[in-house]
Amino acid sequence: MMKLRTRRALALAGAAVALSVALTGCSALDGILGGGSGDADRDEETGQVTESANIDIFSLKLGDCTMDSGTGQLEDIDVVPCDQPHDMEVYHEITMEDGEFSEESVDAASEECIGDAYTTFVGVGYQDSALQVTTITPTQQTWDELNDRVIQCIIFDEAGQTTGSLKGAAR
Repeated sequence: MMKLRTRRALALAGAAVALSVALTGCSALDGILGGGSGDADRDEETGQVTESANIDIFSLKLGDCTMDSGTGQLEDIDVVPCDQPHDMEVYHEITMEDGEFSEESVDAASEECIGDAYTTFVGVGYQDSALQVTTITPTQQTWDELNDRVIQCIIFDEAGQTTGSLKGAAR
């Protein structure tokens, strides 16, 4: 199972509140259930997606642009070249240290998504931005069974799809 978590700014407090939504999808079952096809075609030099594809969630990489599945399942995900309309973009990754799985540690590390990493990527602080953040985080199962230690920070615009990267959007 993978978890998708959404972050929003609190207008009065100026702080972020994690809205955790468990979206199930066991990547270990992909082969059995016919989930994502592995990885997308990528440019050899940049690693950017060159053709739309449905990929295994563990093939999602920094800089990938994705479509919202609408199903809540995170076994696989649709990626598209970023110069095409898309719903979300992976803009930062955090690798957790080995050890026992802790939901609290994952939540604490996820806060980095709306800190300096966000400001550096977007060009304005999260509290001043019109853009939103969600994360894909390890679960107890993926941590234990798949050695999953990566938190992916994903940016999106609630107003709708974007074309091109949101890097430097300053909004």
